[in-house]
Amino acid sequence: MTESGREVILEFQSIGNSVKVTAIDPLTLVEVSIVGAASAGQETLRRTAIRKLEYVLAKRREGG
Repeated sequence: MTESGREVILEFQSIGNSVKVTAIDPLTLVEVSIVGAASAGQETLRRTAIRKLEYVLAKRREGG
């Protein structure tokens, strides 16, 4: 869930020593991805992907 309480769909994909995390907002179908080190931990990667999704959603609301 985002800070605003919206649901988020998360997908974690291991790629060697990295993990690709995809975050999707089910209401707008906006999708973002990040890639991070597997050693960073799932919670850190989850928070980073959600922050990026929130950033993109805010930009779209502003018309950017």
